Amino acid sequence: MIRRITAALAGADTTLLGPGDDAAVVAAADGRVVASTDMLVENRHFRRDWSTANDIGHKAAARSLADIAAMGAVPTALLVGFAAPGTLALDWVDGLVAGLREECGEVGAAVVGGDVTAADTITLAVTALGDLQGRDPVTLGGARVGDVVAVAGRLGWSAGGLAVLGRGFRSPVQVVTAHRRPEPPYAEGPRAAQLGATAMTDVSDGLIADLGHIAEASGVRLELRGEAIEVPAKLAEVGAALNVDPLVWVLTGGDDYALAATFPRGTDLPEQWRVIGAVIDGEGVRVDGRRWPVGGHEHYR
Repeated sequence: MIRRITAALAGADTTLLGPGDDAAVVAAADGRVVASTDMLVENRHFRRDWSTANDIGHKAAARSLADIAAMGAVPTALLVGFAAPGTLALDWVDGLVAGLREECGEVGAAVVGGDVTAADTITLAVTALGDLQGRDPVTLGGARVGDVVAVAGRLGWSAGGLAVLGRGFRSPVQVVTAHRRPEPPYAEGPRAAQLGATAMTDVSDGLIADLGHIAEASGVRLELRGEAIEVPAKLAEVGAALNVDPLVWVLTGGDDYALAATFPRGTDLPEQWRVIGAVIDGEGVRVDGRRWPVGGHEHYR
């Protein structure tokens, strides 16, 4: 199976030595390497009756690649630990590897190695590496009073798709696909760093929850304006059909891997970034001055 997987992988310009040896060698011209790890467990992070193997490969890569972009870095490589029962069909593995490879191709990165083991449950442990290209990393702790809060990418779509699937439906396809295969705005991470972003994160657990990490690390309050937070028409339609307020998905739904950042007031932001609030004195995150009752996903809640 290892030979089958490695034969299906492609390299990248930063891959100096790919799969097949004891370890890979990846170029790090900056002299610093940004690294992040994510895990996906079957029936916790994905379901095979809801998503194809290719979808799961895309999503597994996207989760970790978005973390690299959220530091203002450019992804260079993935290392993938893969555990599965011996009864798993090899063509399912082929689809998974294709998804990983294709998502890496979106950012010019490559799967450079990993590990395979037998287990009762399909589990993926994905480590992403990235290059800062001479820039300082954009951390959670740099937001300053007077900054603006902005987001890039979709919010609430994956949560809406999860709600649809959970009710036993498979449409609307646009919303369901957003859950199966997120589309992080990778290029906006390095761009935000170049524009002078003071803090940044990707939205994996929910907008309020992840902005809360910036607020805590920076010792400030992030005040969001409800009128500036868009609820797309398609999500509004789905919310009406399911009797759910779609704003809940937008504010607390994760798995879209949008980017949320703070910028000095007056920064000329491109159209991909939408200003939704400001950084003020205080603590936590508020929407129109009110604390939102549910912040987002917590694994052990």
